[in-house]
Amino acid sequence: MPLISTKGVYGLTAMYELSKHEDDTPLQIKEISSNAKIPQNYLEQLLSKLRHAGLVKSIRGAKGGYILADKPENIIVKDILIALEGDLKVIDNKTENPILNMFFSEAKDNTKKIFELSLTQLDAYQDKYNEVLHYSI
Repeated sequence: MPLISTKGVYGLTAMYELSKHEDDTPLQIKEISSNAKIPQNYLEQLLSKLRHAGLVKSIRGAKGGYILADKPENIIVKDILIALEGDLKVIDNKTENPILNMFFSEAKDNTKKIFELSLTQLDAYQDKYNEVLHYSI
């Protein structure tokens, strides 16, 4: 089983879409769904979890939708994934071997460190992607 499920990937994708929205106006769920290519029904469930975790706010009304609950530079990828996945586990349960338990515990901590970046810091990957697309001979 992968460390991060579709739930985590789609949720992070939706949060990244919200972080790229320039206006202070909310993004409607159908717009997020279309831009991020996430099934709308599934997205509704994910945004509900993210709202309960305090990562997004929902705005009611005809011009309602979703906005980030904080600035993108203050929202950490790890927090998004934990809100959706429950926890970032390397293994489901402990082994009988204390040495391996220490190893897996350290692996879990190191895994969480990988995701200690903000939504804004994901822009570095946009720059890397642009470099790949615009190579010269």
